[in-house]
Amino acid sequence: MGCIQSIRCKPKSFRDSVIVLEVNTCIDSNPTSIDESNSVVLRYRTPHFRAHAQVLVPPVPCQETWTIGWIQACNHMEFYNTYGNKGMSSWELPDLRDGKIQAISDSDGVNYPWYGNTTETCTVVGPTKRDSKFTVSMNDNFYPSVTWSVPVSDSNVPQLSSIHRDQSFTTWLVAVNQATSETIVLQTIRWRMRLYIKVDPDKPLGQRAVLNEPVIQEQPQILGKNEPILANAMVKPNANDAQVLMWRPKNGDPVVVIPPKY
Repeated sequence: MGCIQSIRCKPKSFRDSVIVLEVNTCIDSNPTSIDESNSVVLRYRTPHFRAHAQVLVPPVPCQETWTIGWIQACNHMEFYNTYGNKGMSSWELPDLRDGKIQAISDSDGVNYPWYGNTTETCTVVGPTKRDSKFTVSMNDNFYPSVTWSVPVSDSNVPQLSSIHRDQSFTTWLVAVNQATSETIVLQTIRWRMRLYIKVDPDKPLGQRAVLNEPVIQEQPQILGKNEPILANAMVKPNANDAQVLMWRPKNGDPVVVIPPKY
């Protein structure tokens, strides 16, 4: 406590003076829900990952502008939809898949590098005479649609037999100087979302899909030692624009179904 007290009394820089008062993170305890109301696609909704932080910024004596908020990157992605003995469709991040990068931005695609720009960030414009205390929060989940039939086929016969998804993320609480781009990592969180859905395409619509695992997700980890932000987490493209939908047949060559947006 003495160390924190001395920093408050004699702040040497913004880096030394900004204080994280509280950080909370969790993944909701409800299981992934499955929606079979549509005859063309199966939809599922995972529980939400949530992160919330309270930050104290002492007076900023200079004419500086600092933004504090959440930056997220995807470190790993497996997303396979199997269609019996025909093959599988797969959402892929090619550079991440091939080991060319270690992470890719999960920004909203507008407010790079931030995850979002509503509750996710707060900006302090100096000079200020008083402490600034504020909260920043974010949440994330998956709500995709998966076709019942093979995505490269003209047939509408249901053949979807399973869905497997396993993704890992790093989420940083960060302060960025808007003029100099100085970046300070205040907190690091790691989290993972997994699911396996078994599907019987021969059953009537509404009775086909069953969530096998997991019913409850692993809880996020707040790291005791912060990790630096990887360069690709700060720049375009984000994961949504970089992902590719592939069709990988059991026999024959892979086909690009949906190319990347960038």
